[in-house]
Amino acid sequence: MLKAIVVKACGSLLESLRDLAPVVVVIGVFQLVVLQQPIPNLLDLAWGTAMVVIGLTLFVQGLKLGLFPIGETMAWDFARKGSLLWLLAFAFSLGFGTTVAEPALIAVAEEAAEVAANGGMIDTTETARTAYAEGLRYTVAFAVGLAIVIGVLRILRGWPIQYLIIGGYLGVVIMTIFAPPEIIGIAYDSGGVTTSTITVPLVTALGVGLASSIKGRNPMIDGFGLIAFASLTPMIFVMGYGILI
Repeated sequence: MLKAIVVKACGSLLESLRDLAPVVVVIGVFQLVVLQQPIPNLLDLAWGTAMVVIGLTLFVQGLKLGLFPIGETMAWDFARKGSLLWLLAFAFSLGFGTTVAEPALIAVAEEAAEVAANGGMIDTTETARTAYAEGLRYTVAFAVGLAIVIGVLRILRGWPIQYLIIGGYLGVVIMTIFAPPEIIGIAYDSGGVTTSTITVPLVTALGVGLASSIKGRNPMIDGFGLIAFASLTPMIFVMGYGILI
């Protein structure tokens, strides 16, 4: 038993090393061959890379053992319960909660608040920066929660995803014309940072589990696509936030 666990752990570490190898090769080639400069802080870089490999290995195993199963199980349970209201409430809460906790969004919101303060868009006080960052975070989180609700309804009703996505991006283009220039870049970046380490596994598991539990739905066709909505709606809401604020 112990031998099997060790073998599996070593295999997972090797997979993580294989996944990170192209990044290491690219950095090494450009640093040594193109720039022709020694790699700074080589020991710190090697130690950091080792920590990334270990962290990535544990993260992937955590997804396989915990997040994916619980997302699919809860989707099955809600589908069997037959309550649309509770299913939509769970979908919104899942999208909102995972997005608020998303480290990438926290970092982007804080950086946006700092830049806005330095640019004179808001007061330079700590209170103003905190309020701006939190307002941005909660706006994006609400948008993602709404996006997951729309995605769940699409799975339940069998709506074609392409029409919803095309309509959404047309809305993004139109709002880009009217939104303040200072907020457009932040809005587009917000659509990307929401689909990160916490949100993607749980939302994907929810979609696949829900599609698997409904008769007539194909998990491959209907189970995926929730992340597309989670990337789209924050751009609309953040530009709306910029227009209002």
